[in-house]
Amino acid sequence: MYYNYWGVALDKIIVQGYKALQLEYFFTSGPDEVKAWTIQKGTKAPQAAGHIHTDFEKGFIMAEVMKFSDFKEEGSEAACKAAGKYRQQGRNYVVEDGDIIFFKFNAGAGLQAKKK
Repeated sequence: MYYNYWGVALDKIIVQGYKALQLEYFFTSGPDEVKAWTIQKGTKAPQAAGHIHTDFEKGFIMAEVMKFSDFKEEGSEAACKAAGKYRQQGRNYVVEDGDIIFFKFNAGAGLQAKKK
């Protein structure tokens, strides 16, 4: 009982803290791991990508997005695509709480030519 009470209380504290601070999260995933990234509400896709790595923001091309709720409902990325719930978003997309995002970016963007 003791652990469950504090576990539930801690969950509530975290949720209320996120709300009070105007924070939300998005997910990225790969074959071996899933990560959650915390951002301010109202963050656009390029700036969200910059939380992962500054080069992602500099070379941002687009974000491929699906909502976690859609992923859970459909059961897979492929099923989300087939159901039309997987979208390509540009620079002005405001990331929503719980989005699962694959960022496409130009790895060479922002590089400066060496001076001779």
